[in-house]
Amino acid sequence: MIREVAEVIAIDNDELVVSTQLKSGCGSCVQQSTCGAGIISKAFSDRRAEFRVRKPAGQFVPGQQIELLLPDQALTRFSLMVYGLPLMALLLVAIGLTNMTTLSEGWVIISAFTGFGFSFYALKRWLHHRDVQVTQLLRVQQID
Repeated sequence: MIREVAEVIAIDNDELVVSTQLKSGCGSCVQQSTCGAGIISKAFSDRRAEFRVRKPAGQFVPGQQIELLLPDQALTRFSLMVYGLPLMALLLVAIGLTNMTTLSEGWVIISAFTGFGFSFYALKRWLHHRDVQVTQLLRVQQID
């Protein structure tokens, strides 16, 4: 299970509005003060995400710390889609246009990157509709 601490912002009927601190990948490395990525991550360290989760049984109050639990398989599946699908679109468009058309190399590259960008757009729209399903995978646990 992936665990994340969140703060309850508001309670709305059967949902909790929660806020989490967005972290960069390099927050605990020894070299973060000299690494370029570490320096950049410090510049954007105050980012927060707010979203709604289904309210489980129990008493919740705004300001309370809770723990969000997400199954490892769900994170792996969505990560593969977000990283793999655009790369596959890029390669398939480039290979397909190279083999099936007489377009110049420049047009094939532009078309491949257009397919790459469109795959991000399509994936964003598809995942937006799946947000309900993702929030149903989250389990909320009170921190004692």
